[in-house]
Amino acid sequence: MGIARVPGTRKAQVSPATDRSVALQATEPDWKTLYIVGAVAALVAVTLFRRNLSVEVMQFKGFGIIRGVPATWPSSAIEWYTLLQDNTFVGLILLDVVDVINYCLVGLIFLALYGALRRAGKSAMVIATACALVGIGIYLASNQALAILSLSKQYAAATTDAQRSMLLAAGEALLAIQNQGTGYYASFFLVVVAGLVISVVMLRSSVFGKATAIVGIIANGLRLCGFVTLVSTPSIYAFAIPISAPFRVAWYVMIALALLRLARRTQ
Repeated sequence: MGIARVPGTRKAQVSPATDRSVALQATEPDWKTLYIVGAVAALVAVTLFRRNLSVEVMQFKGFGIIRGVPATWPSSAIEWYTLLQDNTFVGLILLDVVDVINYCLVGLIFLALYGALRRAGKSAMVIATACALVGIGIYLASNQALAILSLSKQYAAATTDAQRSMLLAAGEALLAIQNQGTGYYASFFLVVVAGLVISVVMLRSSVFGKATAIVGIIANGLRLCGFVTLVSTPSIYAFAIPISAPFRVAWYVMIALALLRLARRTQ
């Protein structure tokens, strides 16, 4: 026996597209805070993205923004310990501690970009974000500024020659990791590749616009070309990085403005 249908009653039909749209609208506000954080991080990173920020504090022919900078760059553990004890801020700057802050900011930027571009190219964004986070992790693990600072304090408090010798040996080992450069270049390569991939994804997104994408492609493309020529032609590397700098500054600012606009539209 068939089941009688009650007149005027029909099962509501919801298309899969509508379901996805509703789901996206429900989850979109979860990204708003990250968009704002990413925008702020991009604006702060504009002043910190240069790896050699230590140039700004180095004295040149008696002139410099900060006094107390040594005339020659420290080369041994005891020289670094002495500098860190005399002027901790300058010592940490020369040990590239600013890069630690910069890479953390870059991590926030890439996470915000993933949220903003995940629908424009999910697979590419997953790969790019993973590369960026791995690169950031490599750099944070390879920068020994804070570890060397800790050893310098222990050295100052040491009471025996045996303790001092042990701390000097530990400092030399950390300086070997800091100065070897492998961690920096590996992280640099991964982050730049991630930036280039994300810039290409931006071409397919209306959130950032083609201008932001093109500036990003130029900025990251120049840096990648410079990196490729690092071993064979170091002079090209030294030339390409400064040329890419204004494009990178512009890219960060454009990203920040786009993320702020996206955050305002997010309900």
